[in-house]
Amino acid sequence: MSQERRSLPAELRANGRRLEGYAAVFNSEARIADAWTETIAPGAFAGSLTSGRDVLALVDHDPTRILGRTRSGSLALSEDSRGLAFRIDLPDTQSGRDVLALAERGDLGGMSFGFTARDEHRDGDRRELRAVDLFEISVVAAWPAYPDTLVQARGRHCAGPGLSYAARTIRIMEAMKWGS
Repeated sequence: MSQERRSLPAELRANGRRLEGYAAVFNSEARIADAWTETIAPGAFAGSLTSGRDVLALVDHDPTRILGRTRSGSLALSEDSRGLAFRIDLPDTQSGRDVLALAERGDLGGMSFGFTARDEHRDGDRRELRAVDLFEISVVAAWPAYPDTLVQARGRHCAGPGLSYAARTIRIMEAMKWGS
């Protein structure tokens, strides 16, 4: 099995030097490489979360730009009914400061994750990820693959702009979804 990566706009909040949000949302469709439509089933990350594997938080999948990791406790991951929730306590490094500044401005593209599919179901050009081995989550600056979630920044100093950006993004996404 080869390792795969998926990017998606994700709910993201800056709170002091902490980022919180969702790295993946369940049952949200994404068109992958114009080849198939993919969704993530609830519980797809459960095995990884209970395995004790060290999962990294990176910038744009770059292993030289570490933001946190589960082994040290600077990255916390959990599943809830919505998806894969995360909390990153950002380091005082150039990468950490850059990501925080972009999050506060609402300039981040979304979240991504690196994985290997352990269980999947295919039906024609549709693929459902039912169980994955999670290796990393990444904050991405560009275009995410999963369009049904949202990137927003909400910090002490910038709740207004982040929430305004979030509301605008939701309106655009709803118009695109219902207009098709």
